[in-house]
Amino acid sequence: MEEQKKKKLAMAVFSGDLDKLFAAFSIATGAAASNMDVTMFFTFWGLRALKKKKRTGKSFLGRLMGIFYGGDINRASPSKMSFGGLGRWMFKKMMKAKRVPTLAELRQTAIDLGVKLYGCQMSMEVMEIPQEKMIDEVAKCVGVATFLEQAQQADVTLFV
Repeated sequence: MEEQKKKKLAMAVFSGDLDKLFAAFSIATGAAASNMDVTMFFTFWGLRALKKKKRTGKSFLGRLMGIFYGGDINRASPSKMSFGGLGRWMFKKMMKAKRVPTLAELRQTAIDLGVKLYGCQMSMEVMEIPQEKMIDEVAKCVGVATFLEQAQQADVTLFV
């Protein structure tokens, strides 16, 4: 009997918005739970999902970017109705009332299911986010060519 090849999902995550990160991790965990090999490539604002809660930046502009964009996955705000942080608070309350896992818990589920998390090296350099400021579970920081190689081999490719 011939062994079936494992299906693959490759996802580029560009957004750091709460709702979009939630969708990305929901799809990734669903795919991984369905026995798919899942790769997530986080670039620019999506890097928020992989950052530790630490300040970043070495240059003046890099430090300024770190202050303005600061925070980790818990600071993600919804793409609509942010209201200066009130929207984030409201969504978290509503999700807790419905027993929906937090974004950090969903990310941990993805990690536990073997989802591979990659940071975009170029975005990290531009935004002055060193690898040591990323969560330990980041497989590594890679260039777009590595993601494209994964995407070429994937059965499903998504951009969030």
